Amino acid sequence: MLKTPTIAMYETSADYLREKLHTVGLPAPTTAVILGSGLGTYAEAETIQNKIHIPYRDIPEFPVSTVSYQKGELVAGEVAGKTVLFFNGRFHYYEGWEMWETAYPVSVCHLLGVKTMLITNAAGGLRPETLTPGDLICVTDHIKLCADSPVRGKNLPEMGERFFDMQSVYDRSLIAMAKACANENGFSLGEGVYAYMTGPQFETPAEIRMLRLLGADLVGMSTVPEVICAAHCGIRVLCISCVTNYAAGVTGAPMTEKEVLDTSASIAGKFRTLLDAVIPKL
Repeated sequence: MLKTPTIAMYETSADYLREKLHTVGLPAPTTAVILGSGLGTYAEAETIQNKIHIPYRDIPEFPVSTVSYQKGELVAGEVAGKTVLFFNGRFHYYEGWEMWETAYPVSVCHLLGVKTMLITNAAGGLRPETLTPGDLICVTDHIKLCADSPVRGKNLPEMGERFFDMQSVYDRSLIAMAKACANENGFSLGEGVYAYMTGPQFETPAEIRMLRLLGADLVGMSTVPEVICAAHCGIRVLCISCVTNYAAGVTGAPMTEKEVLDTSASIAGKFRTLLDAVIPKL
């Protein structure tokens, strides 16, 4: 039988975090950031004041990251006078989590009062004519070929309606703001459609050709469950992908995790500059 969450689980997690924030004098958060593969160092940025580090393992009911290079902690602090939650490490379907567990932090954020979420990821580029490793791209839509959904099962009305619209979850006003911030700092942000594949294996060249025909520009193994859950909860989303590699079959070179992490590290400065400009405006 399908294991499904209860509102009591989410409330237990939210109550714990609410108390932790209260003990250090941080107001209720309205903004959250999910840091993707190789981008977690931003959680140590000096622009985040009055930081508190909360390991995922300490949060009741919370999943725990199993990806070796992801820290698996929530960093809360003040940015431009408001409380922001930074999730340093996420949960993937390929790790063995249920789909709803991969999006668990989003539902907890909703109960804490979060209204806007910045979601980042590392992604493969499907279109070498327009995308290059190191590019930062605003996701405008997604393609999900996996049948499962983070909101499958009994609906929790405290989170949202049973059936909900997905047309505006990638908020156009937030995308315009992010692109303006990039331009002000001397670089540009592209736009693209993100295709979700469950992994952990990289895609085959035939799968990449299929995704190109379907209109995808990027491919990755995260993000979409979180975005679906955000749409269910009514949270506005800005999603930024770092193109870390060319997708399978584009160059013929073998796909490696090291390439993903090396490219993420190489653009850390540009990524930090962008987030420093964007987060205060969320």
